[in-house]
Amino acid sequence: MTEMQEQVADFAARYGLVAPLPYRLLDLASELGELAKELLKAAEYGNRPVEPASLPPAWEDELGDVLFSLICIANTTGVNLDDALTAALAKYRKRLDARGGAGSGK
Repeated sequence: MTEMQEQVADFAARYGLVAPLPYRLLDLASELGELAKELLKAAEYGNRPVEPASLPPAWEDELGDVLFSLICIANTTGVNLDDALTAALAKYRKRLDARGGAGSGK
C-alpha cells in the first residue's frame, strides 16, 4: 500500500467513511461528474476554449475528490496503486512501441 493509500485508509477509518465497493464506485462516478461540470462551466458550456490556467479553483478541489474516491476503491479491493500504475505504463509503452498509439485498438 502506498503512503497516500495508507493516509486515505486511516482518514476513512477515523471518520467512518468506509463503504462497500459498489458505493465507492458510485461515489467515483459522482465525483467525475462534478469534475466534468467544472470544465463545462469554465468553457461556458462549449462557448469558449479552456486553458489549464483558466480553470477555476474548484477544479483542484474536485480533482482531489476524484483522487480520494479512486484511492478508496483501490484500498477496498486491495490494489497497490504504485504497482497498478507501473503495469499501466508498461502496457502503454508496449502499445506505443508496437502500434504508435496507447489505445487498446479494440
